[in-house]
Amino acid sequence: MTISRRDLVKMGIAAGTVISIPTVLRAQTTPPEARTVRMVLGDLSTFDPIVSTAYTSGNHGLAIYDTLFALDSKLRPQPQMVGKWGVSDDKKKYTFELREGLGWHDGTPVTAADCVASIRRWGQVPSGGSLIVERATDISAQDDKTFIISLKEPLGLLIDTLASTTTPVLFIMREKDADRPATEQVTANVGSGPFKFNEALAKPGASFTYDRNEKYIPRQEPSDGFAGGKVANVDRVIWENISDPQTAFAALQSGEVDFLQDPSPDLYPVIKSDPNLELQVLNKAGDVYFMRMNCLQKPFDNVKARQAMLHLIDQEAVMRTAIAQEYISPVTSFFGNGTPYTNDENTGWYKKGGNPEKAKQLLNEAGYAGEKVVILQHTSWAPGKAMAQFLAATLRKVGMTVDLVPADSATRGELLKNGSWSIMMTNESDYERSTPASNPTLYANGEEGWYGWPKSDEYEALRAKWAGVGTLEERQALAREMQRIQWDIVGTVLLGSAVAPIARSKTLTGVIEMPALTAMWNMQKVPA
Repeated sequence: MTISRRDLVKMGIAAGTVISIPTVLRAQTTPPEARTVRMVLGDLSTFDPIVSTAYTSGNHGLAIYDTLFALDSKLRPQPQMVGKWGVSDDKKKYTFELREGLGWHDGTPVTAADCVASIRRWGQVPSGGSLIVERATDISAQDDKTFIISLKEPLGLLIDTLASTTTPVLFIMREKDADRPATEQVTANVGSGPFKFNEALAKPGASFTYDRNEKYIPRQEPSDGFAGGKVANVDRVIWENISDPQTAFAALQSGEVDFLQDPSPDLYPVIKSDPNLELQVLNKAGDVYFMRMNCLQKPFDNVKARQAMLHLIDQEAVMRTAIAQEYISPVTSFFGNGTPYTNDENTGWYKKGGNPEKAKQLLNEAGYAGEKVVILQHTSWAPGKAMAQFLAATLRKVGMTVDLVPADSATRGELLKNGSWSIMMTNESDYERSTPASNPTLYANGEEGWYGWPKSDEYEALRAKWAGVGTLEERQALAREMQRIQWDIVGTVLLGSAVAPIARSKTLTGVIEMPALTAMWNMQKVPA
């Protein structure tokens, strides 16, 4: 049984004795409200950020783990756990030395062996890690603080890849946790980051608690994006799981929570008019919403049926079901709206309002004969829930048989894996559309790939060149060719782009503005 400081006080222990109790006991003291932040960040169902690509798992990882490198506010990689690093003249051998003061939450020091095990496990899943591991001749610890990555050939994007925030992110875990298959979940939740996961206060389905890691030593540089000093300005962060949007907003409005990740768009005017609340865009580049079709089953095993969906979608109408007009825009480039690789190659299919007649023609050419289309409706994600309903109605209008299957985060994951679906919807940051070497949603490697399993050997041959080319111009030329192929094979259908604000109390300041993930450090509460 855990004995808290309050219990000891109740037992009549003298004040001097209470002050001298071990830190492990004093840590159980409930911090004052001014030092506690309550956040609604979605349904956290998988803790291991390598097993899951969900942003919720990534946010959990960002709190308790640390990274070798991190992106600053201009999306440039900066050293984080690494103190010094260098590369050989032939660009094939990288040497990394860890900075001083890195320690696990269990009190043991972080070692180079931990980093090696984490990189190797990360390399087992579709990510930048797999690219690095495939090209490596050696990834090994040289001593307690130094490790190397030796390559068969130069990999100009290596440091950028180590710093990438495309999930799964390279979070460094203890060797004994990372030394297992990537399909086997890590359950310990012991990291070296600025916050510690409080197992004693975990309430699955209700809330999870993170306490400030008093022994964490931040970098000396100022906080800049996810880089620089990770300073925890609050003692505790409570991740509240409130799935109902109205209930979550009511909690924010009443002051029971301080931060709401995905406020319902119809509440934006109410939030704007509330003197105690504020809308804030953290991901300035926005998110790209898209759907994936199951290319292994009818009707979408036929490329013409997939092309029909490309013509059918009215992006503006889809996005308006969940997001206010002022925050949405169409997106026609496979590489997003605001990346260095955005282009207009093979985008003649786009038509404002969609083209239902062309979609019907392509469905006829595909020989569509009324096969059931199973659309997964993500009930734990409000925009996805609304978009799924709209999409089902859109498909029925062109004569398709549709079955809408509601699923929460946990059951949805199982359905996705077993392939008993036709269409799923998700989103990712615009930034992630710029990383085809590491982002599995941009692969076309068939059954070895990400959900939907589109396959194009021609596309994959081009993608394989991405990390090896030396200039931005060369990658931009590759992007045009890759996009041409993608809009022919249609492994993905874009639904639109949106900048989605979070809602927060005005007493909560310092929230970091970066794509995709949400950091718990740097923020603080000020008196109302």
